[in-house]
Amino acid sequence: MNCIIIDDEATARAIILKLSSVFEDLTIIKEFPNAIEAIKFLNQNEVDLIFLDIHMPDFTGFDFIETLKNPPQIILTTSDANFAIQGFEYDCIVDFLLKPFSTERFEKAIQKTMKNASKHIDKASAEKNEKNLSNDLFVNIDRRLIKIDIDSIYLIEAKGDYIQIKTEDKNYTVHSTLKKIEDKLPDNKFLKVHRSFIINFNKIIDIEDSSVLIKRDVIPVSRSNRPELMKRLNLL
Repeated sequence: MNCIIIDDEATARAIILKLSSVFEDLTIIKEFPNAIEAIKFLNQNEVDLIFLDIHMPDFTGFDFIETLKNPPQIILTTSDANFAIQGFEYDCIVDFLLKPFSTERFEKAIQKTMKNASKHIDKASAEKNEKNLSNDLFVNIDRRLIKIDIDSIYLIEAKGDYIQIKTEDKNYTVHSTLKKIEDKLPDNKFLKVHRSFIINFNKIIDIEDSSVLIKRDVIPVSRSNRPELMKRLNLL
């Protein structure tokens, strides 16, 4: 689990860093003395867990949580027990550590967090399996819901605020994002090979260097996505 620490006290950050070091599954990738710097970091990066102090100058821990659209798991750290009740109003908060906390209490919080993360993984896996069983996709075009046979889709391309879905019979332009439709497609058939393209890898005609040919479309494959593409192919 990738984690960050947000606490204006250097000593508090050092304690969490030391206690975290005994857990092989925990990696502290960054620590911040204030929430503003953390927000800038999270705009560009994703983490699994945040150790968050509540009392900080100008911007409290609760203020920080309100800025997050999809907050990861959060363990609150504070010296004020009165905040415990308010803390549990947020679904993302998995535990509350009252300073100064013991090693045993810290370990209990981490175990609770990992157990919670495991539940989310199991739920996501179940949703993915359900998604793989569905063979239809409904798209909103001119206030109409159009049903598309997923197997007929061979290419999806991002074009600004829109995506173009190319099928065997027809092309559709939909106001959506590549990420949103990627979550709806079965990953046993589709793969994002470039920041602007998702392909049905069962429809590939040819592969050469850093591109694939599907129908008449030559699609670039990014270096980071090529290994996954090669792994998905039934190579002789």
